[in-house]
Amino acid sequence: MLYKVIGLMSGSSLDGLDIAYVHIEETGGKWRYEIIHTACMPYEEAFRQALRDAVDMRAIDYQLLHVSFGQYIGKQLLSFIDQHALAHKVDLIASHGHTTFHLPSSNMTGQIGDGAAIAAITELPVITDLRAVDVALGGQGAPIVPIGEKWLLPAHRYFLNLGGIANVSANFDDNRYVAFDICAANRVLNMIIEPMGLPYDAGGQVAATGRVDADLLAVLNGLDFYQMPYPKSLANDFGTHVVFPLIDERGLSIPDALATYVEHIAIQIAASLVPLQRQAGDSPASLLASGGGAFNQFLLERLQENLRPLHITIAAADPVLIEFKEALVMALMGVLRYREENNVMSSVTGASRDSVGGALWKTV
Repeated sequence: MLYKVIGLMSGSSLDGLDIAYVHIEETGGKWRYEIIHTACMPYEEAFRQALRDAVDMRAIDYQLLHVSFGQYIGKQLLSFIDQHALAHKVDLIASHGHTTFHLPSSNMTGQIGDGAAIAAITELPVITDLRAVDVALGGQGAPIVPIGEKWLLPAHRYFLNLGGIANVSANFDDNRYVAFDICAANRVLNMIIEPMGLPYDAGGQVAATGRVDADLLAVLNGLDFYQMPYPKSLANDFGTHVVFPLIDERGLSIPDALATYVEHIAIQIAASLVPLQRQAGDSPASLLASGGGAFNQFLLERLQENLRPLHITIAAADPVLIEFKEALVMALMGVLRYREENNVMSSVTGASRDSVGGALWKTV
């Protein structure tokens, strides 16, 4: 069965709305995909600021943003569909939305971007709220991308997403899957460089000129979250309200602050893989990195240096897959939800069971 789907992802780094039009086909229990068209729609500054401040809004303003962001997504989709002549060629839209509140310990997660508004504007079936059922079942609601790695990308042992938050998943030979959030990543790096008038540190060029501050690095590495066992997940405010203030109060130059935080990310990723490699018998393994941070060459160099003692090699990847992997997986999750099949794995989230996550919105 062939499904023609648009997957949407709004990451915590606030780079923009990732859109991927993909063909996903299932034959005899085997899945394959083709990414046909993609786009990253940069946010208008008003939306970027609103999404950044959403957790501090009054309830009514938050709900109004939820609706207006859904309308914004719907309009962006109409433009994308028109640009690529996709009228009558889309079966389904799967939208992750933008995560605001994430409190799995209280059985709550929130992604804004009203599915009803998207469906009303596009007149297509829309699936949203992909994390909510897992959280209601006692799970972390994250990471949810491993279901796509299981069915679409089975060649690697490790998958690293370097988005606003860095998370990892592991595919063991005995068909076990483990996944969890590691640390804040691009969201903090972007906040550090913002005073320079740049949206991000392209290629890590500014960070590469800085020097690591050993005292700040020790403080960051000592945060309590890193001592917690998996499964575990992070909310965006861990980076914005916990990590960034520690960096800001240190008063470092921007290059030094970036270099220190890049080193922190690399150290924490490597440390998180130590017990997983031990479970795999320390055999050589490949790691597929994706997300905006996978274009940060300086970060990848520091990460590879920290991974070398673990016999883990960062694999080369198609730039389109690097940038749009999460949108691709959202499309698959939408297809599985439409088929009423499990699309979130409890083995990686800690929920009481696997689940069929997502709300379906239809206007016709």
